[in-house]
Amino acid sequence: MIVAGCDIGSTTAKAVILDDGTIIATVLLPVEGSPKDAAQLLLSSIQEKTKIDIAQIEAWCGTGYGQKNIPYASIVESEIVCHAKGIQYIDKDVRTIIDIGGQDAKVCRIDAYGNVQRYVYNDKCASGTGRFLEITADVMEVPITKLATLDAKGEKEITLSNQCVVFAETEVISLLNSGEDMGNIVKGLHRALASRVASLALSIGVEEKIAFSGGVAHNAGMVSALERVLKTKLVVHEYCQIMGALGAALIAQERVKSRVAS
Repeated sequence: MIVAGCDIGSTTAKAVILDDGTIIATVLLPVEGSPKDAAQLLLSSIQEKTKIDIAQIEAWCGTGYGQKNIPYASIVESEIVCHAKGIQYIDKDVRTIIDIGGQDAKVCRIDAYGNVQRYVYNDKCASGTGRFLEITADVMEVPITKLATLDAKGEKEITLSNQCVVFAETEVISLLNSGEDMGNIVKGLHRALASRVASLALSIGVEEKIAFSGGVAHNAGMVSALERVLKTKLVVHEYCQIMGALGAALIAQERVKSRVAS
């Protein structure tokens, strides 16, 4: 049984292909243009990477920011449910999931079966999302992938007084002009984002183990900052950025099995 899960986010498009519950391929692409364009590019990339006849894929489940723009997905599901499914497949002991994406941040608590018990999300302000890091990285004229390296070189956390991205951007420029070390500024940026996301998590109650998913989880400096604020270790799996697509694929698999059984 071959099924697929597709997660069209604001900055990346992801896909996971399962064959009888085993991951046989993953695809990760930047989103350029519309979500519909990203969905079509994802489809062609799956074909190119796997050499699988698309007709062999028995079910497609879509999720994410652009889930309504995946024409070949007959099933759609929320990101929160998909991340819960994906995490539970990877580590059955996880009880809290923190997901930081490009445009939002989500926290959910799950039970031993991967069912969502409580959740909360922020999609109204960029200050608690990956966009916050992207904007400030642009101001410092460094690739966002270099933020973790800069963080490791910093010796202290600079406290940012502004919560708003627009004002924080101005504050970062002022700090740079005053000669402040870039590593210290990045440490402060990570701490500021970690504090906002931790507040979100604490609003619904945090239960260990805690998994960190989303593209921002690849940033070791951000992981460290969240661990300091939450005072615990986080689980960061190699599939952290494609967790939503993995969960979507698992849901597609469940639907096929249910259909066959009936």
